[in-house]
Amino acid sequence: MSQTVDRALSILPLLAEGPADLGQVAERLAVHKSTALRLLRTLHEHGLVYRQSDQRYRLGARLIALAQEAMENLDIREIAHPHLARLNEQCGHTVHLAVYEEHEVLYIDKVESRYPVRMYSRIGKPVAITVAAVAKLLLADLPEGERRVLADELDYPMYTARSTPNAPAFLKELDKVREQGWATDLGGHEESINCVAAPIRGADGKVAAAMSVSAPNVVVTADELLTLLPLVRRTADAISGEYSGRTPATQ
Repeated sequence: MSQTVDRALSILPLLAEGPADLGQVAERLAVHKSTALRLLRTLHEHGLVYRQSDQRYRLGARLIALAQEAMENLDIREIAHPHLARLNEQCGHTVHLAVYEEHEVLYIDKVESRYPVRMYSRIGKPVAITVAAVAKLLLADLPEGERRVLADELDYPMYTARSTPNAPAFLKELDKVREQGWATDLGGHEESINCVAAPIRGADGKVAAAMSVSAPNVVVTADELLTLLPLVRRTADAISGEYSGRTPATQ
């Protein structure tokens, strides 16, 4: 039975490459055509493959629907939290997780710093969208046209002298972030707070969330915080792998 299941599941990656006829399926599985046909019929009955009018098979709508449903039910916060907690244990600083929803970037998880000086941020609170490192990552991944429209619609409050002053400067920063694959906020929202952030990507390669490490100058300097960037990026990559299904969950 396990061999039959293995063979049936092996058909799906083949059809993901494009439609294939019975002969191609049998050849890929190294089985007789009659065996391949039985497997295809079973998958067809469950809606996982579909036989076209030219007698070739492709992935079925049921499989696509199941994949979409699974993606929608994935809780990125649940997947990310153990990684965020480990990162916090390693560096001791505040760790945030954020997503882009309804034209806002929102914190959806936070692990507090071990140091007495705490950041004023809370889960569910929108971030300062024009300066926050997590916001830069999430917005930089939007299509160019959408980025430009959004940039023109935003206000640009000067929280500090380092805040983003206008739409052209914001778009330039997003281009830089998009190219380098990480972002910073070095005193752009609060003069004494610095932040480094990295993207979390889904199975489609798009940025699904962003995570960051933040700390006040009285605890570490901006240069010292930047030395944590490789660790932050490795953590984001680990979450991306688990969220996208490329790697198994860590214990």
